[in-house]
Amino acid sequence: MTKPSIPQGTRDFPSSILKKRNFILSTIKRVFEVYGFEPLETPAMENLDTLMGKYGEEGDKLIFKILNNGLNDPKNIDKAKTGFDKLLAGKNTSEITERALKYDLTIPFARYVAMNHNTLIFPYKRYQIQPVWRADRPQKGRYREFTQCDADVVGSDNLLNEVELCLIYHDVFTKLGLLNYQLCINNRKILTALAIKCGGVENITNIAVAIDKMDKIGLEKVKVELAEKGLTEQQVGVVEKYLTISGDNEEKFVQLQNIIGDEELAIQGMAEIRYVYEKTAAFGVKCNVDLTLARGLNYYTGIIYEVKAPAEVKIGSIGGGGRYNDLTGLFGVPNIPGGRYQFWG
Repeated sequence: MTKPSIPQGTRDFPSSILKKRNFILSTIKRVFEVYGFEPLETPAMENLDTLMGKYGEEGDKLIFKILNNGLNDPKNIDKAKTGFDKLLAGKNTSEITERALKYDLTIPFARYVAMNHNTLIFPYKRYQIQPVWRADRPQKGRYREFTQCDADVVGSDNLLNEVELCLIYHDVFTKLGLLNYQLCINNRKILTALAIKCGGVENITNIAVAIDKMDKIGLEKVKVELAEKGLTEQQVGVVEKYLTISGDNEEKFVQLQNIIGDEELAIQGMAEIRYVYEKTAAFGVKCNVDLTLARGLNYYTGIIYEVKAPAEVKIGSIGGGGRYNDLTGLFGVPNIPGGRYQFWG
């Protein structure tokens, strides 16, 4: 007799837990709708070429691929063997897989906007509450199936959208009684300026991915990873100076100015961050400038966020997102800017 079990990294939700989850999700949904976002759902699976190449090298490795139907048919054996040989060689192959479970809600949303841009009214604001799947190593607080609650606005590059995000987070967590959360903010333009200072803009992905692991692996291992990616000792030293910046928001800017203040993108990034935290402060919402915040996904281009739970909860990040420009351009519809605001659980 087979012992009953569920796949690793997934969960059952008994009524005692489900009632709490439904309360949280309905609270988030109501706040999204108050701010003018309308609902949308997309399929659990997408075409593989819709997803691949959008999340960076490490993200692509975590995409759950779905095997094509009929691979066990004798007529398809040679075709399947060719496909598996390609897969073992690290290549994508349509012989054995053409579809995948969605990794997040943003790329499928960009695909939807690209397919329907002639009928949408911009700026278009939508929210989406659905499960996503990642082939990650299950551990405390990390699952292979989990729910994301996204609110995206596309067709506007106004920084007031970023201010609105901060207010959405504040309203949701206030209504849920989570008052000691920490809203952190940075800008990918600053990270791009750092990459330019360290040899060239092509270093942005390696630097962002390494910095994104700072909380998990610490500064010394980040330095080792950067060296392994080809940065010189001097360039790693620049990143180290950047990562040891401390103080209040304005003190951090002074130190940042000394490191990369001669880069135009750094100047733009600091101005955008200052605009957001000054505007949100007028509503009693505090943003903490966190220069170690990187968000490893490739598509972010401007302001980025992360929301951390109160220290006593010990579950780390409970939300995040940021500005992306021209994500629909990946699907042949360019020049539609957007921003992503997200809760997860």
